[in-house]
Amino acid sequence: MPTVTERFLKYIRFDTQSDDRSQSVPSTEKQLLLGRELVKELQEMGACDAQMDKNGYVTATIPSNLKEEAPVLGLIAHIDTATDFSGAGVNARIVKNYDGGDIPLGEASGAVLRPADFPAMRACIGEDLIVTDGTTLLGGDDKAGIAEIMAAADELLHDPSIPHGRIRIAFTPDEEIGRGTDFFDVKAFGADVAYTVDGGALGELEYENFNAAYARLVFRGVSIHPGSAKNRLINAIHMAMEFDRMLPVFENPSATEGYEGFHHLHAFNGTADRTETEYLIRDHDRALFEKKKAEFLRITAYLQEKYGEEKVSCTLTDNYYNMKEQILPHFYLIETAEQAMRELGIEPVTLPIRGGTDGARLSYEGLPCPNLFTGGHNAHGPFEFVSIQAMEKAVKVLVRISTLTAQNAPKK
Repeated sequence: MPTVTERFLKYIRFDTQSDDRSQSVPSTEKQLLLGRELVKELQEMGACDAQMDKNGYVTATIPSNLKEEAPVLGLIAHIDTATDFSGAGVNARIVKNYDGGDIPLGEASGAVLRPADFPAMRACIGEDLIVTDGTTLLGGDDKAGIAEIMAAADELLHDPSIPHGRIRIAFTPDEEIGRGTDFFDVKAFGADVAYTVDGGALGELEYENFNAAYARLVFRGVSIHPGSAKNRLINAIHMAMEFDRMLPVFENPSATEGYEGFHHLHAFNGTADRTETEYLIRDHDRALFEKKKAEFLRITAYLQEKYGEEKVSCTLTDNYYNMKEQILPHFYLIETAEQAMRELGIEPVTLPIRGGTDGARLSYEGLPCPNLFTGGHNAHGPFEFVSIQAMEKAVKVLVRISTLTAQNAPKK
């Protein structure tokens, strides 16, 4: 039986970066390569009906070994890695018994992983850390989650002494670009409740997340030779900059934390003739979330009046909502995860997610789905690292949750 570390090191060799510019499903063909490998491994370990559908969703079943009826539990992770940084040619290494100092990542990058920059490293002293060479991301988000689910599934399938109800497994594509559940058939999946395994540090348990929207703005200028531009040139780049300056200055990610929302200038591309910008809009509070969106429309209307209605356009798209209100009626899921962690000597840390997971959308589609830790840190960049000991504990938590879910579920 491969260890969770062996599985993880194997999975990160697959480049599964998604592409938010692609209209295909999944957005990149290379995600299917890991999907096929996961189906093969699930079949070999004895999982039932392991398959990957045409959209790249991998699913499988672990049959119940209980006599009594129990809720069907779902365990979910995502296949793709982030668009922010390359996930191709990952060259990982293990830093054994981390001593608390700086970790040089590689000569090619010159990057150094420093606890002064990433204080969470100090909580990992004495552990074995998997790091990159500084030229790619690691892929712990979310291949650590995949490896942990696969290791837990293998254990449950081969140890009949562990009581558990029916368990459904799913690995989704395109989570990083907000499409992870676009073609996820909740009814066909057949779970009553679920957990995504897509969190961070040891002990993290999350059931609150941002309400999220995406804003795309197009600024159309009038391009004139600068030598004869007086009273004629309208610079689209300047319009885009003007828009950004009108947003609340302290509502950007670098000035916010905890429950504080933000707007984030995610992309900027253009010329004096035409410029496009993309913003991420986030807030845990639904009313403040709607207020932030309204501010975008207000500024757009102002610039339309100033330069002409056809010169500025704003398209707002809601991505997902705070899953808290969908989780609260099933709060035994949180209590079950906390119990599992404490039984294993892990102190639960309940945090609001300053982001989102597939579970946010699934919760609104009828599948309550909080999020569990994976042991990963610094996702989406070259300073990403994963603790081997945290991954091993995550496997134990999943196995224990599989038993406790049946015991703790409210009786019908």
